[in-house]
Amino acid sequence: MSLSQETITAVKETIPLINQESENVTTRMYEILFSKYPETKPLFDNADKNQHKKLAGAIAAFAGNIDNLGVLGAAVEKMAQSHVTTQVKPVHYPMVADALITAMGDVLGDAFTEKRKNAWIEAYTFLANILMQREQELYAQNA
Repeated sequence: MSLSQETITAVKETIPLINQESENVTTRMYEILFSKYPETKPLFDNADKNQHKKLAGAIAAFAGNIDNLGVLGAAVEKMAQSHVTTQVKPVHYPMVADALITAMGDVLGDAFTEKRKNAWIEAYTFLANILMQREQELYAQNA
């Protein structure tokens, strides 16, 4: 599966907005995630206090390379390894998606159009599927 050109274009349109507001988006995302899905909080027990900055950087890198995802291979591997260490499971991905997309809407306001929202949902789902597949392999190796 690959992302449609329409999705790639819509995500790329948000890059300046995301770069400008990335830490506000991720700070808001964690607020939403922990209040709406408190069961996710233990996954971040060992996360450093700059976790929202790390996620902001990852989101910006993903958006900036959405038409050339191959360059993100090492970052995706590192993320998958970290997720396995902290026991992230497939069930957590929809929770994070909900919190992230909601936070983008809260922070970006009217600039986060329905088209852009749908593009980000598709892009997030695409990346989540890559991560879940790799994490499944890692969990199996560690079993």
